[in-house]
Amino acid sequence: MEPATLMNRREALARLMAITGTVAIGAELFVTGCRAPAAKSRTEPLTAAEQALLDEVAETIVPTTDTPGAKAAGVGPFMAATAKSCYDDRAYASFRRGFAALDEASRDKSGKSFVESTASQRTALLNELDREQRTYARKKGEKDAPHYFRLMKELALIGYFTSEIGCTKALRYVESPGSYDGNLAYRKGDRAFFNPSRRISVSQS
Repeated sequence: MEPATLMNRREALARLMAITGTVAIGAELFVTGCRAPAAKSRTEPLTAAEQALLDEVAETIVPTTDTPGAKAAGVGPFMAATAKSCYDDRAYASFRRGFAALDEASRDKSGKSFVESTASQRTALLNELDREQRTYARKKGEKDAPHYFRLMKELALIGYFTSEIGCTKALRYVESPGSYDGNLAYRKGDRAFFNPSRRISVSQS
């Protein structure tokens, strides 16, 4: 699956935790190879509409600015494949229910589906859903299925920051081997570094 990714999974998860302030659902599986234990067979593929929805959700979370966004990095297909491979049945069911729930929330708010909504409408909706999933996480115990938007947000961020575009365009890519500078000047707003010498191959197929 394009684009190929080359990044240490533990570094990616650490970055995600710093961004979201929480531990990713299925984190242990992302690190160990994404084989969900005792997961039922998932043979039903995502529809074209569902795939398009994931692309737009990811692009809204990580939009194109002066750097390419999530859609350019192929994050939508990554989200679909990773959810299928790495989530247990409970989390995967919540993820799949999220397609209908997201569109329903969008229609309630703007009268349009998420894909039909404007960029500002999409952003406003996802901000609301992000607050909703945080409240949900505080009130619900581990026995409850995770909120669908938490899953979508986590997958979008992991997919982007482990993609080639995320590593080399959004982060500061330093070719390895190279010289070591232990006293590098920092300017406010500088991007974090991606260190290719600490990477491992990550399959997204």
